[in-house]
Amino acid sequence: MTTCERPRLAIVYPGDRAARDRSDPAQSRFGPLFEAFDRAGVAVEPAIYNDDFREEVREQLLRMHGVLVWHNPVEGGRDRRVLDAVLRDAAAQGVVVSAHPETILRMGTKDVLLSVRNLPFGSDVHRVDSLTQLASQLPRRLAGGARVLKQRRGQSGVGVWRIEQRQPGGYALRHAQRGCKEELVDLAGVGARLAPYFDDGGYMIDQAWQPRMVEGMTRAYLVRDRVAGFGHQAVVALHPADDSGKDVPTSTRLYSGSDDPRFQGLREQLEDKWVGLLCEQLQLERDALPLLWDADFLLGEPSGESEGHVLCEINVSSVSPFPDSAIPMLVRATTEAMVAAAER
Repeated sequence: MTTCERPRLAIVYPGDRAARDRSDPAQSRFGPLFEAFDRAGVAVEPAIYNDDFREEVREQLLRMHGVLVWHNPVEGGRDRRVLDAVLRDAAAQGVVVSAHPETILRMGTKDVLLSVRNLPFGSDVHRVDSLTQLASQLPRRLAGGARVLKQRRGQSGVGVWRIEQRQPGGYALRHAQRGCKEELVDLAGVGARLAPYFDDGGYMIDQAWQPRMVEGMTRAYLVRDRVAGFGHQAVVALHPADDSGKDVPTSTRLYSGSDDPRFQGLREQLEDKWVGLLCEQLQLERDALPLLWDADFLLGEPSGESEGHVLCEINVSSVSPFPDSAIPMLVRATTEAMVAAAER
């Protein structure tokens, strides 16, 4: 990149052939982001992706200085393996990728809950590798309270199950996917529902249920190692039924800036301590952190004078929507990363 050349950035998100041919930023959900980069002097363009025209997208990305990616682990029944290969190629050629596929594997799957269980925000977490292990270990853990089992990688509550023992041999089971109801099954029924997650070498992460879920979930949005904003949701998918036994409908997530006074304790813990510990634990350099990521927290046991928090998951693959307060920080961090990469 020469001193007079505008940094070139592509924003990648899924779509079909017609959407790619149209490629209208104003019609995308990232309109304000396109506008912000353009105002900052960045030449930004959409890079609508589908495996069917991956080579076309690859050629486009190799002409860029940077790439911001919004693509779920599974889109239209396909996983990210082909896209991740494209992104690895681009990164190997010096293109800044918002979240490198290797970084996603380290921090963007439920494995991170196991990695950080002994750090602040950690909790009682185990890995379950087979149905046999599930049958032998789960009843003992359930004797100590409800559990939440999560498939290694997914989105929108798919593959996340709450399990509680209600009577000897009887288990209340509920899927976090929207519209799912609680059902009472025996241990064989639990195994039958969870069996697909163990196919082809799959496994699940078993985390202790957090009773303070009824007080809501807080999502912290970060640009690299700095908090860029928050989202708070009073009622989430696995919220217990009310006193009449009826499900409580999930609520809208409400967004706020990084200066929201309700969450300053969490912000200080994240920026001053926890992000650094996370990087050490995952053997990840700070400049390898995603340009935009988020972490979900439930309230746990208080720690000294500060409120306790428990990590539920980290989202890296497709962080959207996000608070408007994140846009200036993301534009600045992305531009700086592209300029620095070009100078190396």
